[in-house]
Amino acid sequence: MAKKVVATLKKEGGITYAKVIKAVKSEKTGAYTFKEEMVPTPMVQDVLKK
Repeated sequence: MAKKVVATLKKEGGITYAKVIKAVKSEKTGAYTFKEEMVPTPMVQDVLKK
């Protein structure tokens, strides 16, 4: 299972953002890489389901 990290960041214009970091396994090498995204806090669960 891949590890998922969510860090809540400060508000900008009334919207709270979170930085989502997912470990993704490469099909070719089998090594893990990290994919980072900045998303509004209410959308975190939607991003993690992808």
